[in-house]
Amino acid sequence: MKLVFAGTPEVAVPALDALLASGRHEVAAVVTRPDAPAGRGRRMVASPVAERAEEAGIEVLKPLKPRDPEFLERLRQIAPDCCPVVAYGALLPRVALDVPAHGWVNLHFSLLPAWRGAAPVQHSIMAGDEITGASTFLIEEGLDSGPVYGTVTEEIRATDTSGDLLTRLAFAGAGLLAATMDGIEDGTLKAVPQPNEGITLAPKITVEDALVDWATPALRVDRVVRGCTPAPGAWTVFRGERLKLIQVTPVPERTDLAPGQLAVGKNSVHVGTGSYAVELLWVQAQGKKPMRAADWARGVRIGEGEVVGR
Repeated sequence: MKLVFAGTPEVAVPALDALLASGRHEVAAVVTRPDAPAGRGRRMVASPVAERAEEAGIEVLKPLKPRDPEFLERLRQIAPDCCPVVAYGALLPRVALDVPAHGWVNLHFSLLPAWRGAAPVQHSIMAGDEITGASTFLIEEGLDSGPVYGTVTEEIRATDTSGDLLTRLAFAGAGLLAATMDGIEDGTLKAVPQPNEGITLAPKITVEDALVDWATPALRVDRVVRGCTPAPGAWTVFRGERLKLIQVTPVPERTDLAPGQLAVGKNSVHVGTGSYAVELLWVQAQGKKPMRAADWARGVRIGEGEVVGR
């Protein structure tokens, strides 16, 4: 089939690579979000998908909105059979959805209908799921509600951050998306409507969502930290300033600390929660680089009875 691939961040690049390597389909063009300012200099930078497409010598389309008349006209000229999508980042209007004969097929990083929305991986970790995966589905105008072509499953490991899990899903999902294109082309794959039961939503995680509540159990604190790493980054407050929490680990044997209470050992920093303590392993103070929590604690000279969270 002739394909137009739509995607923007680094997590979409493995799927583009898989389609380019398949040898079975032609990736005629790539659609991605416009260049955006990045880094300290805030210079305009192309998306990872745009950079990969340019390396491969593929036409890159960067509409401000996918309903722009110039973009729609170029899409009709290319006349793709199907448009595979991975984390494109913009809502596709009906006028665009109707262009390819086989529609737009999205790779979504959950087992639909669970975790429909922008942050499925973060929510699956924060909810304590043991299994997640990726799904390919036909895009409709609803939120991730279209019929599903196929799925792959992935175990959520006890120490997984959302970054770790998303990396694994990006590569597993790339193979799924390529196989879905093959199945659509040869007519062996039919999309199956999603069930009406088991629908959960995964809206974007805000900075406010990433604030750790020390009154919740240790397992919840650990899940919030892992789910919000690397972005937007879990955090708490210490002496009136934000302290980013990069890695913690539950310490079930320690139950003597009140929620938010700090206890500093020779090489450890423990914090009380609503159940038992967690150990801070890596933190980042405001305006500083990430560091081991024990080094941070020595530097700030934590006093007896000090707390985090207020």
